[in-house]
Amino acid sequence: MAVPTRSQISPGITVNIVLKEDQRSGILTEGVVERLLTKSPNHPHGIKVRLEDGQVGRVKEIL
Repeated sequence: MAVPTRSQISPGITVNIVLKEDQRSGILTEGVVERLLTKSPNHPHGIKVRLEDGQVGRVKEIL
């Protein structure tokens, strides 16, 4: 399954991200996007975002 591109992600949508400390285990964290941090249109590991609760990670799927 391909990771979502920047154009598919916008503030206010619910996503599953992988946090930096969970990259090895692949544990996903659900949350609502507050801000997009990656400037490029796509990234092989996922677009980096900040969730409304302050957590930062790369988007793996849109819910």
